[in-house]
Amino acid sequence: MKRRQSILLLGSAAVWPAAAHAQQAKLPRIGVLVPSNPEPFFSVFRQGLSEHGYVEGKNIEFEFRSADGKAELLRALAEELVRLKVDIIVVWTGLAAIAAKQATTQIPIVMASAADPMGMGLIASLARPGGNITGMSSTASELGPKLLEFIRALLPATRRVAVLANADDPFGKILVREVQQGGQALGITIQAVEVRAAAEYEAAFAAMKKARADAVIVQGSLTRKAAAELALKHRLPAVSFNGLFPKEGGLLSYSANQDDVFRRAAYYIDRILKGAKPNDLPVEQPTRYELTINLQTAKALGITVPRELRIRADEVIE
Repeated sequence: MKRRQSILLLGSAAVWPAAAHAQQAKLPRIGVLVPSNPEPFFSVFRQGLSEHGYVEGKNIEFEFRSADGKAELLRALAEELVRLKVDIIVVWTGLAAIAAKQATTQIPIVMASAADPMGMGLIASLARPGGNITGMSSTASELGPKLLEFIRALLPATRRVAVLANADDPFGKILVREVQQGGQALGITIQAVEVRAAAEYEAAFAAMKKARADAVIVQGSLTRKAAAELALKHRLPAVSFNGLFPKEGGLLSYSANQDDVFRRAAYYIDRILKGAKPNDLPVEQPTRYELTINLQTAKALGITVPRELRIRADEVIE
């Protein structure tokens, strides 16, 4: 992503306003709200908009706000976008979606992937979202039990799996519940461990090892790289439903194809700018899921990945 030379700071949150061509006041302005590093979301999202004929500075503008990993700043950033009177707010992750919904009931909000929006109370239903929010659901809670199956395939003797959950993210409790149900079906005990900041990860992983967890499922809204590094340090196989996790050192992920989801968010922007109401646009779920395995991490952990699992994988990191 090309960053503008003008960078403003709101507290410790990074703010990148779309200053170029600001004199064109009539251009529709899209507020973009993310909890941390915007990539690869923002680049793919803009590509999707270009496919619908939107070019930044020509017929669309962005007001970009990132909480820089500090979830407590999201609400203030969302409120700032409301004060700027942006035409639409597009959010990446459920935490950003919650902050935007708390900030406005009038400005349309488009989810560029949010885990279980119904379970978190963001929408009334997929077909009729209600209110001012629509977009893409990542259906992450349903993937928790699937991750248990992959863990068992990698480690047949698995009896105990920890879930590293984000205490600041309401989806964390939903994820733990879904994984616990999947654990009952497979005869696997589930240990829930909640954290808020990366500084708490070390103690969390130490607790998992002390409880003799065989593996850990890492919630996607947590800091991926820090979790992957500590999992390797404690020799604990770590998996996630965030497709970026294995690329940052995690063992395995099973997730929706993120590029598909991010590009589809642009479709909602196009429809709303052409007059559609969010309540009339059903929330969509991903149709393509991908399995990614990091063989380097597997080797470091002394795990032999079964041939059938490698063949099934959509991406293998060697």
